[in-house]
Amino acid sequence: MLFMSYMPHAIFVQTYQNHHRQAVIDLVVNIQQNEFQVPVTPADQPDLTDIPSFCQVKNGNFWVALYQNEVVGTIALLDSGNGVGTLRKMFVKANFRGKEWGIAQKLLDELWTWAASHGYAGVYLGTIERLQAARRFYEKNGFELIQKNNLPAQFPMMAVDTHFYAKQVVLAQ
Repeated sequence: MLFMSYMPHAIFVQTYQNHHRQAVIDLVVNIQQNEFQVPVTPADQPDLTDIPSFCQVKNGNFWVALYQNEVVGTIALLDSGNGVGTLRKMFVKANFRGKEWGIAQKLLDELWTWAASHGYAGVYLGTIERLQAARRFYEKNGFELIQKNNLPAQFPMMAVDTHFYAKQVVLAQ
């Protein structure tokens, strides 16, 4: 009798490095344009071409999820100042989504660990109406839908965003 043992998928989340650059651009733009028809290009997103200068400054960071050295997910936490973080660039490749893989949760957990240990008081994000699965994911993880006028002044607005969320950070002990 042959027994199959369950092996969890080997997904590794690590801090972005410059050699991930093209894979990150390809992943993000493909999802934005081809899956969700969001009218943005790489030129509209200078943070994609220079992640260290946009995301990895002050107490911000950018992470990638890797499966067999392939970038299959991304997430960024921008340091917007005064204890405010902005969640950006959360994307998971289509065939790596879902609870089976748990990539979105691993990425968000990494961001929360970082935020709690780096003095963030709250994290905000903007998204669009049609990303309903993403919105449910954020809500499941304790983000609350807020009105645009309740965003902190330093929140970096994206023209395409229509829905905004906030969550307080529980600081590390």
